[in-house]
Amino acid sequence: MKQLQIAIESTTLANGLKVVIAPETTAPVVTIGVYYKIGFRLEPKGRSGFAHLFEHMMFQGSANAPKMQHIKLINSSGGVLNGSTHYDVTNYYEAVPSNALERVLWLEADRMRALKVDDENLRNQRDVVKEEVRVNVLNQPYGGFPWLDLPPVAFRNWANSHNFYGDFTDLDAADLSDVFTFFKTYYVPNNAVLLILGDVKPEEGFALAKKLFADIPAGPPPPFADPTEPEQNEERRGHVEEKFGTLPAIAIGYVVPKRRTADWCAMALLDQALHGGRAGKLYRELVLEKQVAVELDGGIDDIFGYNGPTQMVTRIMHKPEFTGETAMAAFDQVIREIQENGISEDELAQLKVKWQSDFVSLLENGHGGMPRYGLMHLLACFTLFDNEPQLVNSILDGFLAVKREEIQAAARKYLVKEKRAIVFRTPTASSAKEAA
Repeated sequence: MKQLQIAIESTTLANGLKVVIAPETTAPVVTIGVYYKIGFRLEPKGRSGFAHLFEHMMFQGSANAPKMQHIKLINSSGGVLNGSTHYDVTNYYEAVPSNALERVLWLEADRMRALKVDDENLRNQRDVVKEEVRVNVLNQPYGGFPWLDLPPVAFRNWANSHNFYGDFTDLDAADLSDVFTFFKTYYVPNNAVLLILGDVKPEEGFALAKKLFADIPAGPPPPFADPTEPEQNEERRGHVEEKFGTLPAIAIGYVVPKRRTADWCAMALLDQALHGGRAGKLYRELVLEKQVAVELDGGIDDIFGYNGPTQMVTRIMHKPEFTGETAMAAFDQVIREIQENGISEDELAQLKVKWQSDFVSLLENGHGGMPRYGLMHLLACFTLFDNEPQLVNSILDGFLAVKREEIQAAARKYLVKEKRAIVFRTPTASSAKEAA
């Protein structure tokens, strides 16, 4: 495959704000994103859930755009908007007709410059977040499984292991001064990247960025906790009760190699071999052949969006007549087979075709009505983590260069019991009785 040739231009303003523009003029639409280098894993200790809470606070008004005005102006322009919190970044993004570009940039600059919140907004949004946890996690079958259940078992560093939604006691302890401290610490231009994709001339985009953002003062370099983990040398296990569901479930997580290494690329293709949907080795063996599992999925979630320890996770829902140990034995047999025999050249070729296809689809992916969301996300992560947005054109090369023996070596090195964590989620007596 010829290397991708996505047009990308970038600069850094005097206040440290990085600006990345990817022009594409087939439709009169622009997608705008502002990514801040602060996410679940980077929030201060004792303020669990604050990164996510703050995502909500950023929609509560700024100096010149009162509460709800940001949303109303985007919608009246014929656009859509949203925000989301990830492990290492929090993002805010809009897609609008290109003639509304300056309006959107003005709105983003206004809230970067001067967020305006009060105690009432803080109380309201704190309650919104807590209700979100109740609805989406506490009162849902398998809520938070495995993304909230596995980290406390797998990791030893608080940055990686704490409850990312936030303990209610931590959320309740936050006051308005905490909000402004967090804002002044992490929501500064030198800790952010502005992205403009679509129907824009680069010179026009850079001029608008300078006009609207250049006078926002830089802050001191934000303090970040070290997210590195001590070496894991033992299998770690945990048990969680399932109050609503009737099937026992298992989550298995293996440590993933450091990003942008040869092992990382090999592990990505190994992940594809194991978790490639119904064609994946694990699904074929546990669901279709042995019929131990009812559902099975998993993989390395958002492989390019991490800047610290992460895992390749397998999620298994198995039949009640099989024990968790029986399901694990069937799982281990698949892992052992790939460690001993590797994969064939034909399998490798198919994996690369699929990986390449998925990557190109990601670049074109529209998310929640946002054209080119996938490309925006990659550009943001490559800028904030690597200071190299152009990686989007070359990152695929490392995956397409992986050899059969490298995949087998990765399986032998990383898919070992001493490098994994397992959570068993078992239905309570009442839910099991209901099922019966």
